[in-house]
Amino acid sequence: MTETPTPAEAVELSGADETRRQVLYWRLLSRLFGSDEQPTLETASVAIVDDLGLPPALLDPGVSVDTLVQRFPDLGAELENLMAEREHDQGDEVRRAALVSKLLLNVFSTGAGNVTAGDLARWKQDAAWFEKGMGCEPGGLRHTVGNEELAAVLAGLEGDLVKRMRLREVLADPNLARQLTPSMSLIEQLLHDKSNLSGVALANAKALIRRFVDEVAQVLRTQVEKSTVGAIDRSVPPKRVFRNLDLDRTIWKNLTNWNQDDQRLYVDKLFYRHTARRTTPARLIVVVDQSGSMVDAMVNCTILASIFAGLPKVDVHLVAYDTRALDLTPWVHDPFEVLLRTTLGGGTNGTVAMALAKPKIADPRNTVLVWISDFYDNRSLITDFESVHRSGVKFIPVGSVNSSGYASVDPWFRQKLKALGTPVISGHINKLVTELKNFLI
Repeated sequence: MTETPTPAEAVELSGADETRRQVLYWRLLSRLFGSDEQPTLETASVAIVDDLGLPPALLDPGVSVDTLVQRFPDLGAELENLMAEREHDQGDEVRRAALVSKLLLNVFSTGAGNVTAGDLARWKQDAAWFEKGMGCEPGGLRHTVGNEELAAVLAGLEGDLVKRMRLREVLADPNLARQLTPSMSLIEQLLHDKSNLSGVALANAKALIRRFVDEVAQVLRTQVEKSTVGAIDRSVPPKRVFRNLDLDRTIWKNLTNWNQDDQRLYVDKLFYRHTARRTTPARLIVVVDQSGSMVDAMVNCTILASIFAGLPKVDVHLVAYDTRALDLTPWVHDPFEVLLRTTLGGGTNGTVAMALAKPKIADPRNTVLVWISDFYDNRSLITDFESVHRSGVKFIPVGSVNSSGYASVDPWFRQKLKALGTPVISGHINKLVTELKNFLI
């Protein structure tokens, strides 16, 4: 018969578990921040993992999480929600530390030197398992409130891997190009380098851009109102026909005519619903800073503009600028063509864009102007912004509507625009979608 441990023995056991957990985390830190293995930590970690009944491959950063789960399917359920905020079973701290270490090491230890298309694909799979461990769907971490900074770190790691990849060589080889999956980091590199590509490489680059545009458009389209009719125009009196009768309002307004004696409601006034819709198309003018720092917002908002351009009651215009301004309105229905006509990088001069956008404002109170930039620009622009806002235009300044929600915005402009009553939008693109739907649909 097993004796019950004394309190002292229980403390000692708890202390042993704490030591083993610390060994695993010290090994993780040495791997992340040191170039050499620490033999003592490695040996101790192997013994701990073995004692836990976990496979030695858990400690090998060269083994992807996908491969690990394929070999040991039961681990998949353990890895999901592993790091989410929830109650965990007592006594599992050491096992949990071993599994957490695997996710962190595979995602955050990206090494140095050249990266292959296969390396990038494996990292993205590991990043998807990391997101599952955080309690999110793959790709969902960027949409979760409170995790924006972590999402920005992941986006930075992916961007670094893409930059270290011999992208031109990969694109020139159809077999390698097929291993690439489009992402914002990859699209940014393709847009930067498209002028240096030709032949097979250029065709593969265009195919990746088109695929990414279609995937993002599908997501954004579900967030935009399906209705293709304009907003109700309450200045037009309702048509007094039976189908427009507002029965609830009619009863409510006539309750004072209720006759207690004969238990009847006598109606002396009928109320009808307004059904007239706006017939004049609302005008949406999107001005996009095409400097390299704004690529996420540029791609997202270009696609969003094309979606609104597909609605019959919205007249969409698109302007891109750096030190020069370009009217891309003829291609606004095709964001793929728009992106191929943009040139990332260089300086910014918003005044040339404003000179192109202002003449497009014919009916200020029926116009929304979306200005997408980090606003590190000519400060005389604030005068134009004030003028546009006071004319009755719905002015929406956008600092970032990207994967992470993080972007640097000129503090001076941020403060001035907030004082104007038009604060800079930052965060997930849902914020901009909501603003536009409220005005346009």
